[in-house]
Amino acid sequence: MSAFEKTATSTAFSFSKMDEKFNKFEKILNQHEKAFIVTLKEIQAFREEAREYRQTMSSLMHTDISQEREVEDLKIRVERLEAHTK
Repeated sequence: MSAFEKTATSTAFSFSKMDEKFNKFEKILNQHEKAFIVTLKEIQAFREEAREYRQTMSSLMHTDISQEREVEDLKIRVERLEAHTK
């Protein structure tokens, strides 16, 4: 076998080893990509739940504030009526 053939064989072997390493690396990257996709979906779900929670709490706070105003108005009216009856 000539020196050129030995070099070519060695180079081919080296390339095949690199190809195997790249295939392993690609598999690892694919696994990480799948994990990142799952994580992203979970984060999006948490974000949506938090948004819905904030909207619900905001609605409840507005309802609570308006009810407190109505109660205060009724207290004032009752006090006025009591003052007129005495």
